[in-house]
Amino acid sequence: MTRKVVVAGVGMVPFTKPGASETYDLMGAQAARFALADAGVEYQSIQQAYAGFVYGDSTAGQRALYHVGMTGLPIINVNNNCSTGSTGLYLARQAIESGAIDVALVVGFEQMNAGALGSYFTDRPLPLDLFFGQCDRLGVPPEVPPALRIFGGAGLEHMKRFGTKIDAFAKIRAKASRHAANNPLAVFRQVVTPEEVLADKVMWPGVMTRLMACPPTCGAAAAVLCSEDYAKKHGLDSRVWIAAQALTTDRPIALEGDDLRYTAGFGLAKEAASQVYEKAGVGAEDVDVVELHDCFAHNELIMYEALGLCPEGEAAKFIDDGDNTYGGRYVVNPSGGLLSKGHPIGATGLAQCTELVQQLRGNADKRQVEGARVALQHNVGLGGACVVTMYRI
Repeated sequence: MTRKVVVAGVGMVPFTKPGASETYDLMGAQAARFALADAGVEYQSIQQAYAGFVYGDSTAGQRALYHVGMTGLPIINVNNNCSTGSTGLYLARQAIESGAIDVALVVGFEQMNAGALGSYFTDRPLPLDLFFGQCDRLGVPPEVPPALRIFGGAGLEHMKRFGTKIDAFAKIRAKASRHAANNPLAVFRQVVTPEEVLADKVMWPGVMTRLMACPPTCGAAAAVLCSEDYAKKHGLDSRVWIAAQALTTDRPIALEGDDLRYTAGFGLAKEAASQVYEKAGVGAEDVDVVELHDCFAHNELIMYEALGLCPEGEAAKFIDDGDNTYGGRYVVNPSGGLLSKGHPIGATGLAQCTELVQQLRGNADKRQVEGARVALQHNVGLGGACVVTMYRI
C-alpha cells in the first residue's frame, strides 16, 4: 500500500425487522451523520461518497445523502450483492491510497421486505442461475428455498466430508445470540440454546432449522476513511487503519467442481484471506477479533476454515473448544453477526467495520474483546464477490 488509510469515524442505526424502520434514505442519512460526527469531519469536507444498497432504484445513494448535504461531490452507487458495503470500503480505500482523494464517506443501507429474498427482474437471466444450476447438478433437492440450497448444501458437504453434526450449526447460532444480547443495535437480542435452535422449524431435514438462517433486516451503517496525513493535519483519530484488503471473484471450481462449499464462497474467502495475510505480513494466528459473514450458521463454520482460523475439517472441534468466543482463541462476531444483529444487505459490511473499529478503539462496552489489536472482516456476496479486510491499531 502506498498511503496509509485510516478509519476516522463509524456509525450505524439500530437494525430492525422489516416494516419497523424508517425509509432507506432517512436511515442512510442518519448513519452518515453518525459517522461524520464520530470522525469530527464536516460533510462539506468529504471529497467522494460511496453508497451501497441492493434492493433499491438507481441513485438511491443521492436520495439518502442529499439529506446530509448537496455539495456537488461525486456519489458512486455500489451493488455487489451481500458484499456491497465492503465493496464501497474497498473503492474508497483505493481512491485514498492512490492519492486521488484524501477523505471519503461510505454508507450502506437497506429497506427490506419480510420473507425470502427474490429477484425483481424475472424477464432476463438471473445472476445466480449458474449457482442454482450447480446445486441441481450436485443433487440438492429443488424444493429447498434458493439461498438455503447453496449455503445449506455447503454445510451438508462439510457434514459428508468431515462427519460434522447439525449440532455444530446450532452451537454457532446460540453463540451469536449470546453475543447479540450485549449489542443494543442488534435486531434479535434474545439468548437461545443449541437445543432451542435444533427444535425450531425445520427448513431442510437433518441440515437446517429456521434459526440457523439470518433474518431479513432494515438498517444502515457508515464509515469515514481518510489518509493518515489528512487525519494528522485535521486532528482526527488515526489509531485504526486498514493494514490490507482484498476483493476476489469466483474461480471455475465454484460452478464446475463437486464441492458446494466453493459454490458458497469457500474459495473466494480462502484466496482473499491469503492475499490479505501476505500483504499485511500478519497471519491468522495474530488476529484477535473477527466479524465474518454468517448469513447461515453453516457459512460461519465453513469460513472458520477458509479464513485459516482452524485447519480444514476441524471446525466442529474449534467450536467445541470454545475458540470462536470469549475466552477462546478468537472472538468471532462479537456484534451477534448477521444471525442476530441482522443483515440489511447494503449495510452489512459497514456494520462489520463499525463493530471492529469500536473493538480496536476499546469502546465496545460489554462486547469488548480484551486487548484487541488486529481485526479481520469477511463479507461475501453470491454471484460472486468476497471482501476480506484487516484492521490494526
